[in-house]
Amino acid sequence: MQITDNPYKGQGLDIADIPLPSVDAAGPERLLAQCPAHGVTPLVEAAALAERFGVAQVCVKDERARMGLGSFKALGAAYVIAHAANAIGGEAPLSGQCYVTASAGNHGLSVAAGAAVFGARAVIYLSQTVPESFAERLRAKGAEVVRAGADYEASMAAAQQAAEENGWSLLSDSSWDGYTEAPHRLMEGYLAMAAEIVAQMDPPPTHILLQAGVGGLAGACAALFRDRWGAGPRIIVVEPEAAPALYASIRAGAAVETSGPVSSMGRLDCKEPSLIALRGLSRDADDFALISEEEAAAVLPLLDSAGLASTPSGAAGLAAALADPAALGLTATSRVLAILSEEA
Repeated sequence: MQITDNPYKGQGLDIADIPLPSVDAAGPERLLAQCPAHGVTPLVEAAALAERFGVAQVCVKDERARMGLGSFKALGAAYVIAHAANAIGGEAPLSGQCYVTASAGNHGLSVAAGAAVFGARAVIYLSQTVPESFAERLRAKGAEVVRAGADYEASMAAAQQAAEENGWSLLSDSSWDGYTEAPHRLMEGYLAMAAEIVAQMDPPPTHILLQAGVGGLAGACAALFRDRWGAGPRIIVVEPEAAPALYASIRAGAAVETSGPVSSMGRLDCKEPSLIALRGLSRDADDFALISEEEAAAVLPLLDSAGLASTPSGAAGLAAALADPAALGLTATSRVLAILSEEA
């Protein structure tokens, strides 16, 4: 594992025209209260993990059953679509509208589910590396699937082009210059999960492990945790060595595009950071860590035996704690919070 501290903590990188993540959890909480599929997910105290890591406590926010979609992503794109539908009102308020995106995993399911509920069309672009089994899951939710490009970035470029050519609404979980409104609201949806954690964990953790692809989950959670818990918890962002978008950007002092092989942490295999997430995490995170493919895989049997089966992507934060607890500053008195972000 590689780790670097964040020299910009407290102030953050100055990224022109890019907003900081929201900390208004009330908006998504109001909309979620109207959703029959919504329910608070559990915060599990994992004694076996605490013993293995040599710490006092490990609390795992278990997102595997979130709204029947299998991951925290249910709170993102579907929230953006619900917000748009709520503003219009009526039956099938988004009939005739099309949402298009690229997905490396669960984000596409959230777009498909939200579109289906409110009468919209969903078109999801997948790179060649995404398994066909995932494409079938999207089709089962009513989405149209288009294969484009060798990696996530290429499929996103294709989705963006389709949006421009057809007048569709692009709904990415990343953000870039000139594209911030939808991803900012999407990240706001994740605050519902972060607010649940704050209500469930008392006293606050000493260490928070947040896995990241483009950084939406990590950026939203870190912003709310700093707002509610202050400077106390040490927030560590974890990425694959093959996709060090945030890590490399912090080292460079500006957003950078990275390169690397395809990672087994497929949902985290994103080579460019979301600028909203980067701006927020450069202010809120203490450290940025990279884990290898082997380190990501090593934690999975431990989680299986603890009844917390997940994927290399979903368990990446916990993988970092297993790989090198001392590098993360973990001691016998540490209270660790991690998010199990998707089902196996």
